[in-house]
Amino acid sequence: MVVGTYQKGSIMTTATVSRTCPLCASSSHSREFAKESYDPKRLGAFAFASRKIPEYMHYRLVLCEDCDLLYASPVPESDRLEDEYREASYDSGREARYAARTYARLVQPILARLRDRTGALDIGAGDGAFLKELLGCGFTGVVGAEPSAAPISAAEKSIRPLLRHAPFRAEDFRGERFSLITCFQTLEHVPDPLQLCRDAFALLKEGGAMLCIVHNRLSVSARLLGRRSPIYDIEHLQLFSHPSAQRLFQSAGFHDVRSYMVCNRYPISYWMRLFPMPDGLKRAAIAAANAIGIGRLPVSVPAGNLAVYGFK
Repeated sequence: MVVGTYQKGSIMTTATVSRTCPLCASSSHSREFAKESYDPKRLGAFAFASRKIPEYMHYRLVLCEDCDLLYASPVPESDRLEDEYREASYDSGREARYAARTYARLVQPILARLRDRTGALDIGAGDGAFLKELLGCGFTGVVGAEPSAAPISAAEKSIRPLLRHAPFRAEDFRGERFSLITCFQTLEHVPDPLQLCRDAFALLKEGGAMLCIVHNRLSVSARLLGRRSPIYDIEHLQLFSHPSAQRLFQSAGFHDVRSYMVCNRYPISYWMRLFPMPDGLKRAAIAAANAIGIGRLPVSVPAGNLAVYGFK
């Protein structure tokens, strides 16, 4: 149902549509969590980019108390969201490499249980930094799906051919099968996370696994910062918790589903990007930190992400 309009700057780009809970497809257990807090004039080239400086804006948020899932409704139509991601800018190659090393450590216990290392798909692959880690783990048949053009252009020359410039669609991988599918901080961005996980399940070999990283809406940092937490963002169409992330995987058909807290490692300047302070002050503080050298120092922080995995 079309219920409104959506603007980027002064340009009308699409209508908005209402949603039910993406997990149970019902609104009978849902209640309003927060009203829309959104100014389209503040959108810029990085509004739909990864690891951006947060704008601290969000659509109307609804909590499904049965699924423990927080979701946005109404939201822009899917084709217009794809347009936004396709054109988004990219400037976080250094941070992507730090994230890839973290994810490579997280995937190690899963690798020991796989029957082989032939076929690995990363959904929302960015510049392919994690694909390089997968190759280092001995995988063959490595591929990434990435909707944005800019990170693919920024990819290492040897990795770029492994990246497919398109949102993840199961039909694009017809005839292919994978031992491992990963999806890092992408499930929040897609209109139908359950269908994505079902499609991934169908593409896995028997005994294969899927590993995802998502924001934990009930983390200590999210509770302390409230809606000044960077997880409340127009890019995020839903936010998970341990129960809702596990329910997502179980509903998609996975067994032996587990979830756990993730400790991320990034340079101090990146953590400063996320801290809620006036934009001008933040940029000045980051520039000063980089000038004296401390901005580049890596620090590990339990920043409120959780990992969830399951097997076919």
